[in-house]
Amino acid sequence: MESTEQTQAGREEPAAADAGPAPYRPRRRWLRRTALGFVLVLLVPLLAAETALRVNYLGDPAEGTYTRDRDALWLGHALVDGRKKDADVTALARRLRDTGVRDLYVHSGPLEHDGTLPRSAYPRARWFLGAVHRELPGVRVQAFLGDVLATESPDGMRLDDPATRAAVRRSTRQILDTGYDGVHLDLEPLHSGDRHYLTLLDALRRETRARNAQLSVAAHQIDPLPAFHSLWGTVTGHPKWWSQEFFGQVARRVDQIAVMSYDTMQPLESTYGGYVAQQTSLALEVTPPGTDLLMGLPFFHENRFGHWNHAETVPAAVRGVRLGLSRTDADRERFGVALYVDFAATEADWRAYQEDWVR
Repeated sequence: MESTEQTQAGREEPAAADAGPAPYRPRRRWLRRTALGFVLVLLVPLLAAETALRVNYLGDPAEGTYTRDRDALWLGHALVDGRKKDADVTALARRLRDTGVRDLYVHSGPLEHDGTLPRSAYPRARWFLGAVHRELPGVRVQAFLGDVLATESPDGMRLDDPATRAAVRRSTRQILDTGYDGVHLDLEPLHSGDRHYLTLLDALRRETRARNAQLSVAAHQIDPLPAFHSLWGTVTGHPKWWSQEFFGQVARRVDQIAVMSYDTMQPLESTYGGYVAQQTSLALEVTPPGTDLLMGLPFFHENRFGHWNHAETVPAAVRGVRLGLSRTDADRERFGVALYVDFAATEADWRAYQEDWVR
């Protein structure tokens, strides 16, 4: 009898112990299901997008989709601040002969936040210009000028200030007086739809046209999905992309537009190449025939969020460029690639550019 009572008690005790938490089980199940649903909502579209980019990398580029001899190279500051000598320009000229590079964007700033440009930023510019024109006749040298914009932090250049825009215009006249063949503007982070930027470009175009000089810009990537910059900006505070419409508005105001088609967050060569193919097509659709469209090639090597060295390679980028060109406007003449950047490039980068694009 005692044994039976103990057994019965033992059987009844767990039921009593479970009685408390039982009402919370549905809540835990709901939380787990909600978390799983949230993960699926994020993961499924991401996998679908990556699969689409991988598919976009398939196929063969059209014959003849190689350099049009309108390529460009971004150069570091050392060539105009006194660190580089005649031998360095000779080596650069040797490197660039028999390639498609026609424009050099040499870093000659940065601009101050108020739009002014210290002359001390480019003390050896005249020497470099003379050396390039002697060693590489027909190659243009543009002053690569940039600054951080106060779009996502309180510090930086404010394009909504007319005085700042007027100062950038004066700086453009100043740098062209030095003998540069043009101005290459890189202002970041520049949000899609910035009308003050368009106003600035209109003013700068008048300056450069009056001197028969080039106006070129470094451009953000285009929305891979409609209005994606708005969604990304809401989630992260950094819109990153431009709408295709805004890209076209910028392209119509300049002589050259160079897409910074790197730092794409792509994890694989195939998805990166497919992404570049998509960007090339999107840009071609809205860039007018009279504007040079250049797609950026990653001549640098980093591993960080947003850029994976094993994925963002020159061969993948070139193949993506050729695929996008083939599918959208294979015969376009005013088209090229822009190599970023000279001081970080490896022999493998140069070889891939030469073999896959220049031929």
